[in-house]
Amino acid sequence: MEKSKDFAKSFHRNQKTNIRICLTFMSSLVDQEIIQQALLPELLEGELNIIEDVKKLIPLTDVEISEEYDKVEQKLLNGYVMVTLESVEDKFAFIAVQKENVRSISPPEIEFSVIGPKEAFVESLGTNLNLIRKRLPVKELIVEEFTLGSLSKTRVALLYMDGITNEENINTVRQRIKEVEFDAITDSSYIVQLISDNSNSPFPQLLDTERPDRVVGVLAEGKIGIIVDGSPHVLIAPTTLVEFFGSFEDYFLNWILASFFRLIRVFSVLFSLLITPIYVAVLTYHYELVPKDLIGTLITSRRVVPLPPILEAIFLELTIELLREAGARLPTKVGQTIGIVGGIVIGTASVEAGLTSNVLLIIVALAALASFTTPVYKMGNTIRFLRFPFLLFAQLWGLLGIVFCFSLMLTHLLRLTSLGRPFLAPLYPPRLEDLKDSFIRFPFRKQYLRPFFLQTQNRVRFSKEKAKLKKDIDE
Repeated sequence: MEKSKDFAKSFHRNQKTNIRICLTFMSSLVDQEIIQQALLPELLEGELNIIEDVKKLIPLTDVEISEEYDKVEQKLLNGYVMVTLESVEDKFAFIAVQKENVRSISPPEIEFSVIGPKEAFVESLGTNLNLIRKRLPVKELIVEEFTLGSLSKTRVALLYMDGITNEENINTVRQRIKEVEFDAITDSSYIVQLISDNSNSPFPQLLDTERPDRVVGVLAEGKIGIIVDGSPHVLIAPTTLVEFFGSFEDYFLNWILASFFRLIRVFSVLFSLLITPIYVAVLTYHYELVPKDLIGTLITSRRVVPLPPILEAIFLELTIELLREAGARLPTKVGQTIGIVGGIVIGTASVEAGLTSNVLLIIVALAALASFTTPVYKMGNTIRFLRFPFLLFAQLWGLLGIVFCFSLMLTHLLRLTSLGRPFLAPLYPPRLEDLKDSFIRFPFRKQYLRPFFLQTQNRVRFSKEKAKLKKDIDE
């Protein structure tokens, strides 16, 4: 460390006892203002005889006296100032004066909602814990902290509700976090890939969110939260497939409207996944399924197209993906321009050049639009990826190929788990009680029990009898 430019060592002398004091720290990690205003005046003017007096003089909470040389490097690299006395060389005082460069709390960007709180997590673990604690000020909220990464030494916090969350789930997450072997953990996405039940699945098995209110809601249900220092997303486990199609804004709306919007999302995902493969299958093998009134339109749109339907569909799908990636990687204003102008220009030019039909162009554009209705970004990526295997099977065996591919996907989902819990719950195994908050959201007074698949220690959320006495606010 002494080779580093930011390694600093300063010597001072106490005015009362005339003892020489040495301060050692990393200048890039500590707050120099705290050192000048809180540390030095007390160390220079206070009654300092032994190293233990540092703890009495310094008006800070995190002050530790230690004799372990092994801690020196770790503490200095974590933003501590080491205080040593000339007369005592085998004891150290470590004082936490970390410099925190944290961006201000801003509205959610990915899970934005018109109704509800407008706060999102930031990259500071302490700030994120504060956002959760102020919404859940109860002693039952337990926070356990771990350090992961042989190089990054990243702080990871495990959150759960004592007396509610299933102990088996807590032990599973705790064990998997402890067993993580990696050099640098820089984001929560690393944790997802390292502790998931099946790392080879395209489906995310942990739900990530940037909304504190959502984390509080699922903690109260009996789930587990994982916060990674340096990441603005908190992980939720265990989770189910149904949750990826529900927005937390649904709980701020009337239950009828919320259920309607959830059903629209499910329909949009199925439409986005199947409409282009069905087009390829029908035009390749099943012309007889096309209504007579529509067959003329299809023939007219494809009369100058030299490519078979599968190549035509892949060309447009890849074009959409290229535009989406280009828009996402460029600066915001430029990306929006590229997405809009590029889509119009390329779409119009490809139809006029005879590379694609205008019917397929409309279908692909609608499928892309439908995929954007998925509230969780990672599940949206999965839906985008799955369209290509469905296209391949549609070209090989037509509608039978689509059914076969859908069966493969369903078999995979049936075998998939999240922390050992069925990923398709409450659909499989069927849990009628849990269907109250799945594709259809029932009124709050009907949801007096916590989800059965979580196997919580206390299933009752509130009194069923008292809930019957008064209508729910969203009815």
